[in-house]
Amino acid sequence: MAGYFLRRLVQSALILLGVSFITYFLLFILPADPVRQIAGRAATAETVANIREQLGLDQPFLVQYSRYLAGLFQGDLGRSFLQRTEVSTLIGARLPATLQLMAAGIATELVLGLSMGVAAALTRGKALDNFLMITSFVTVSAPQFVVSLLLLYVFAVKLGWFPIGGYGTFAHIVLPALTLGLLGSGWYSRMMRSSMVEVLRTDYIRTARAKGLTRARVILRHALPNAILPVIAMIGIDIGIFMGGIVVVESVFGWPGIGQLAWQAIQRVDIPIIMGVTLVSAAAIVIGNLLADLIAPFIDPRIKLR
Repeated sequence: MAGYFLRRLVQSALILLGVSFITYFLLFILPADPVRQIAGRAATAETVANIREQLGLDQPFLVQYSRYLAGLFQGDLGRSFLQRTEVSTLIGARLPATLQLMAAGIATELVLGLSMGVAAALTRGKALDNFLMITSFVTVSAPQFVVSLLLLYVFAVKLGWFPIGGYGTFAHIVLPALTLGLLGSGWYSRMMRSSMVEVLRTDYIRTARAKGLTRARVILRHALPNAILPVIAMIGIDIGIFMGGIVVVESVFGWPGIGQLAWQAIQRVDIPIIMGVTLVSAAAIVIGNLLADLIAPFIDPRIKLR
């Protein structure tokens, strides 16, 4: 177990290092100039040069990246060019909202997706199976802004059941979470159906049925724990995606998450914030996959971490 954690720790560090290098390099070669955003259009060439020198943006790429990496090793994500605030402070202020939306969104898509997947697998080839798979295809294909605006119009504007936007109460999170749940449930339902159909064909399921076990016990005790393993890996990936922020959903519902912060930074070419959000998202993916690997042995004892 110790060797496994050590290997994962080294792998995680290398992944984050690679993500930081690639992201910083891409931002370096972009034609957009963050100094112009700071100085304004009316600034003189001398003013622009002074700001560039103060920020260290007149240095070669390797010098800039080395300086950023040195600060990163000390836990410093840098300082926003435009907001003049530490990136860690800006991200920390938005983190609670992002974590709430992530938890609610993943829970919603799991409830919807797993229920649809299991029901489709148990009625394979029948009308319900076809209906659920068509529904999952529609949810996967639907644009985020269309679903967001539709739910907002029906349940907030017309029916008045939920607030139009904002953050702070349970009512505020229902529509954003439902939007993410509907959009993500299609992937989970299709994967769950495929995995469940494969498991139901195995010998140990036929043996369990031959022993006279009830249908519910066969499904819940024997089939479901084995069929759900691929889904756990997807949850680990979803954690990183949600931590990066769902920009469209956050924008439509006025949700003050990391996604909005990243979008604003991209528009203004605020490199420290872009780097900070990217690294937080990458770290969330790494942690999510590690948690998925740790949970898998509890569901299936045949899995060993080595």
